[in-house]
Parts: sequence; C-alpha cells; structure tokens
Amino acid sequence: MTVQHEHEFEASPGLPEKLPANEHILWQGAPDWWQLAVHALHVRSLAFYFAGMMAIQAAFLQADGQPLVPSLALSAGLACLALGLLAATAWFSASTTLYTLTNRRIVMRIGIVLTLTFNLPLRQIAGASLKAQGAGCGDIALALKGSDRIAWAHLWPHARPWALRRPEPTLRCVPGAQALSALIVRTWKEANPGVSLVMDEAALSSAPQHHPATV
Repeated sequence: MTVQHEHEFEASPGLPEKLPANEHILWQGAPDWWQLAVHALHVRSLAFYFAGMMAIQAAFLQADGQPLVPSLALSAGLACLALGLLAATAWFSASTTLYTLTNRRIVMRIGIVLTLTFNLPLRQIAGASLKAQGAGCGDIALALKGSDRIAWAHLWPHARPWALRRPEPTLRCVPGAQALSALIVRTWKEANPGVSLVMDEAALSSAPQHHPATV
C-alpha cells in the first residue's frame, strides 16, 4: 500500500500516475455530499438536538417571564451557522474526493486542503463491509491485511466509524453502493483466485465491532 501526497498534477482524474498497460478503470465515483453531511457529519441529528435545546430554552424563558425572540433568534442564528459550516465541509469533502476501482486496486483521492492519494491493492484487502443508506447510497469499508495501517485522522471522514484501533478506509456515501459492492467482490475474487473475502452485507453499525460472514 502506498500513500502519495498530491499537489496540482494528476495523470488522470483521481490517479497520480498513468496506469500500467495491464490495468484499467472499472468504476469511478464520489460521495453524495448531502448523505455525507447526514451520515458522516451528523447534520440532521444536530439539527434535532439544536431544536430540542431551543425548545428547552423557550420553556425556561417563558417561565421566567422573559421575551422569547431575542434569545431564540441568537440561538437559532448560531445553530444555523454551525449546521451551515458542517454542510459546507461535507460539500467540499465530496467535491474534492474521487474513488477509483481498477482491476488491481482501489484508489482513494481525498482531502480538502492537503490532498492525499491512497493506493489499496486488491491483494492487500482482507474484507469489506457494506452499510446501506438512503437514496441508494452506502458505505463500503475495507479491512486491510497484515500490519499495514492508515491513521484514522488521515482518513476521516473516509473511515469506518469507531474503528479506531484498526482503521478501515471507507468509500463513504457512494451512490449505487449495492452494485458497487458486488463489483468490488467480483473484481477482488478475480485478483485473488482461491481466496475467501470476508464480506458483511448486513450492516456496518456504529458499534466498534461487527461479525462478518465469509463469501
């Protein structure tokens, strides 16, 4: 597995260098920015939280006989600012990300300010997990073989939630995740004949552990 720091040059979109003659692109895609905002940055959950806190604030203000509008307007403005910043982060993250699947590897070009490219050879992938989301999107997490590790902070938000000790690079909130996961499994088997891939299609939960099934 190699990690390359990019600047301005790409041999082709998402790829820091030209592919070898025996390698070709099977799929390219990026996260859906709104699904990334909802599932990775928790914009929707925070919106409910802020609404609940404002309801409690309004109840206390009313009980004390104080005017509601000035305090609630300030709280609503701050809440909207926070949610707007998170949504903007999700949009920038999605717009600067490009995932690539070839017949030999998965390439993740990520990063808003400092762009990183992670090359994940299919032979170094031990397992995968699929978590379906709304609008046909989903997360596909990749478990790596051996001692290879990528720091969770370097991957975020393109990492499996809560997998901190053994971070798993994750294709986050990709459209058509079900079909893509099937394509990854098929391509992985072609690159690893006679080897079993651990694939959990049931759920990629927010809990630290899950129980995959062998394909």
